[in-house]
Amino acid sequence: MSKQRYNQIIDEVYNKYLTKYVGYDDVPSKELFLFEIKNNTEFSEKWGLKIEEKEFSLEERIDYALLKGDFRFTDAIINEEDYEKFGIPTKLITLEYNQEKIYIYE
Repeated sequence: MSKQRYNQIIDEVYNKYLTKYVGYDDVPSKELFLFEIKNNTEFSEKWGLKIEEKEFSLEERIDYALLKGDFRFTDAIINEEDYEKFGIPTKLITLEYNQEKIYIYE
């Protein structure tokens, strides 16, 4: 559900952004819009949307696995490839919009 809500918010804010380009031929892409949201604080504040991405360290991935309570990880994980095999995320995406926070693990 979180990924769906994430995409819904992105589309909603991007469509609001597009209204300022009505009648123009050269409309910025959604990718460019997201790049600006993630990297330009002033732009992000203007549109009321904040997106942060955090890459997990190996220790953070272990902590995540242990928090999930699936202890098969502790005996089965030997190397980085095993983390992929068990689907342990490599990053956390946090989206903030209208006092709503959404966390996506990838």
